[in-house]
Amino acid sequence: MLALAGCAGEPDGPREAVAGTPARPAHGDVFVEPILGNISGLIPQLTTDIISSQVSSLIYNGLIGLDNHSQFVPELAESWDFGADCRSLTFRLRKNVRWHDGHPFTAADVLFTHAALVHPKTPTARRDDFVAVESIEAPDPHTVHVRYSKPYARALMSWGTAILPAHLLRPWVEQGKLRESPQNWTQPIGTGPYTFEAIKSGEKVALKANRDYFDGRPYLSRVVYRVIPSQATVFLELKARGLDSAGLIRGLTALQYTRQTEYPAFRKAYAKYRYPASQYTYLGLNLKDPRFADRRVRHAFAHAINKQELIDGVLLGLGREATGPYKPGSWVHSPNVATFPYDLAKARALLAEAGWKQKNEEGLLVKDGKPFTFELLTNQGNEERKKVAEILQASLRELGVGVEIRVLEWASFIKEYVKKRRFEALVLGWAIGEDPDQYAIWHSSKTGPDDLNHVSFQNPEADELLERGRMACRREDRVKYYHRLQEILAAEQAYVFLFFRDALPVVARRIHGVQIGPNGLTYDFPRWYVPRGEQRYTAD
Repeated sequence: MLALAGCAGEPDGPREAVAGTPARPAHGDVFVEPILGNISGLIPQLTTDIISSQVSSLIYNGLIGLDNHSQFVPELAESWDFGADCRSLTFRLRKNVRWHDGHPFTAADVLFTHAALVHPKTPTARRDDFVAVESIEAPDPHTVHVRYSKPYARALMSWGTAILPAHLLRPWVEQGKLRESPQNWTQPIGTGPYTFEAIKSGEKVALKANRDYFDGRPYLSRVVYRVIPSQATVFLELKARGLDSAGLIRGLTALQYTRQTEYPAFRKAYAKYRYPASQYTYLGLNLKDPRFADRRVRHAFAHAINKQELIDGVLLGLGREATGPYKPGSWVHSPNVATFPYDLAKARALLAEAGWKQKNEEGLLVKDGKPFTFELLTNQGNEERKKVAEILQASLRELGVGVEIRVLEWASFIKEYVKKRRFEALVLGWAIGEDPDQYAIWHSSKTGPDDLNHVSFQNPEADELLERGRMACRREDRVKYYHRLQEILAAEQAYVFLFFRDALPVVARRIHGVQIGPNGLTYDFPRWYVPRGEQRYTAD
């Protein structure tokens, strides 16, 4: 799923383990962060893009969260019991929590969130986690009992979802208009460390610190997300010190990181970090297109793409080859899957087997009188994806396949093309979470407009493995199912998996409290601070 996730490596040099030297924490100042496009909403369960998730994560809380070592920690629940059979959960809720409008948070909000997500008119890709619930009840305002009809390995993880305010959203859910509610656009009310302040399309989203946050008032008084579609412009803003980071999820481009930031003034102003990100980039082909439904064509494309050339040319070596949707080195990753080494002769032979044998005067392969051409979409504001698209275009042209690249504004790309399946092919990526369940991305039932199986992949054995994997409680059982799933995805080339990149964030050195760990940098953002003498924008 598109979510914050990562695994830490060594920071770049001894001075970059922490941004700045220890100093006394102080409230105040503003953290300015770039985002590459408009958000698509502020109710987390209605969005699937990482930009919207990044913003809303500071507004809402789940019942549980993850610490910097991927261990469950309390959020709205102060404690819980998870049955050994993976079927029963009891949450004991905090008693000192209020919504941003002052209304008390209770178990009624948890029950409402469940009801909202299983409501047939709620447009969410997260429904399956909550349809699995057999019963949910609240014996008192601060206790919730959940029972599942079958063992459900993701049960505890699923309650990291944002809890929604029943007193504000109940009528919108009942009318099937949750997406149109003010909560999703201009008046979000959560329990999180930051409250909503303002939004201006194409310009910014602004949040301010929740002084009454149950876990302590955040130090940074405001967070401003500036919409900057170009990574080149982001870099210019960094050099002018108009930003406090290059984007905490993605960071710099490889070129910027390795060559354009190695001068004293930049290193004095910003701390650089590098760690293997839990994000992969892929070429997705619409499998409803008869050309791409032929597995031989997908195999041919895979053989025509030199992945190491992509990693070296686009990432300057700061990444590793992807053979499936799990990060190399993680407990669920399998190295024993089919691979497709760069081999143009093999690629040409596979296309010939699929009937693409003749070429026209332009050198394009022709079948049934039609040349093999297609449009390849990607999003604005990501120079690396654009470069990937250009390399793919050149590689496939060598086979006699014509590719036209189209770069689209982020929110429009997701809403008008990805969700509506109005694409032939795309270069996109997923940020993967801590749990290996990828039912929502690969199961054949998840191909609707609000679902995440964008390429319309269908495979009965994969469906069964996905179903079994989420019902297995023991890691050794889950590994067995997910290893076989990876074999199928690789053999089918459901995506042409390209690479996992390194995250390359930078943070202004005046920001203190930044620590790097297995989940990257942002897990404890409310504890970041600027010492009083270094504050630039506000005193409090």
